[in-house]
Amino acid sequence: MNLISEIEHSRAEFQRIRRDLHAHPELAFEERRSAQRVAELLAGWGIPVHTGIAGTGVVGVIRSGDGRRAIGLRADMDALPIQEANTFEHASRHPGTMHACGHDGHTAMLLAAARHLQATRNFDGTVYLIFQPAEEKGGGARRMIEDGLFERFPMESVYGIHNWPGMPAGFFGVNPGAIMASSSEFRITFRGKGSHAALPHNAIDPVAAIVQLAQSLQTILTRNKRPTDSAVLSVTQIHAGETSNVIPDNAWLGGTVRTFSLEVLNLIESRMRELAQHTGAGFGCEAEVVFSRNYPPTVNHARETAVCVEVMRALVGEHNVEANLEPPMSAEDFSFMLQERPGCYALLGNGDGGHREHGHGAGPCMLHNTSYDFNDDLLPIGASYWVRLAERILARTA
Repeated sequence: MNLISEIEHSRAEFQRIRRDLHAHPELAFEERRSAQRVAELLAGWGIPVHTGIAGTGVVGVIRSGDGRRAIGLRADMDALPIQEANTFEHASRHPGTMHACGHDGHTAMLLAAARHLQATRNFDGTVYLIFQPAEEKGGGARRMIEDGLFERFPMESVYGIHNWPGMPAGFFGVNPGAIMASSSEFRITFRGKGSHAALPHNAIDPVAAIVQLAQSLQTILTRNKRPTDSAVLSVTQIHAGETSNVIPDNAWLGGTVRTFSLEVLNLIESRMRELAQHTGAGFGCEAEVVFSRNYPPTVNHARETAVCVEVMRALVGEHNVEANLEPPMSAEDFSFMLQERPGCYALLGNGDGGHREHGHGAGPCMLHNTSYDFNDDLLPIGASYWVRLAERILARTA
């Protein structure tokens, strides 16, 4: 690897910062201590700091030279409502809250890059350091945008990164198109007429209707969507009735939809509404459909992704970069930023869990798992990537 030696030598320092963040996790829009810690560190290095964006968001600003170009580098700060199973020294001190997704590591990597960029200024333009709240279902990226992120800090492109367990440590994965899926939730309610279960002819049975619909929804994927378009439609809940001898008045089902494009998402929602209305009508029930679009697909831009791949290959070697990664069906609210500005979101391998210290939980080192821990070996890799990316995009001209 061709990492920045000064950043490598500071690994222990930023490991302590990362583990301090891990020990003090905070949920979406509650990242007050984390935001204060980030702001204090940035200010201590002489970096101008803007706080309170979307409540707890922080933006640092590093300028160098006379260039007018600017980019944004983003890290998320929030934790999850999970009880940590690990008992090592830096395990969560807040019961029921845990950094189970590595946002503590993302924050520490960007902090390490920030200090180096501020010290060296080997670029011409402006680097905006975006420390975002509430990635985990809170839509913090959207809230920062609504709070004027791109107007207050005008940048031509924006970049993000996420650690990825199961991928070899230090291995980069990226895709010039979709890199993560959309995340949507649905709930469909059928309203019928209850009766004694021994007298079903007196009822308008919503249970029979909802069971029929649960099966029919899968035909959207097999008969309406093109086979080459990836999508997931999972019914995860069916609720009806209170006792065995009563046909209830109402029944409902709910679940999730994941797609890599808005076109497929539009198709699924449209057909879901049609099937619900017609199935309900066929059983004599009234249908209500609630379809909530949480995060859109995270779609990279080809030109910016190509630049990122060049930087990755120079940093870790071509054999440690997958430039056409098969995207996972998980979702990410960095998608909102990529709808507003071109950019690239990449995955950085977190390893197989062998890095975890004595006292880790019995579960695997996977995202959103009670035994997860960020791999501190990634700190100099991610920070070096951020620095080299900024220097590459905002290169000084002769």
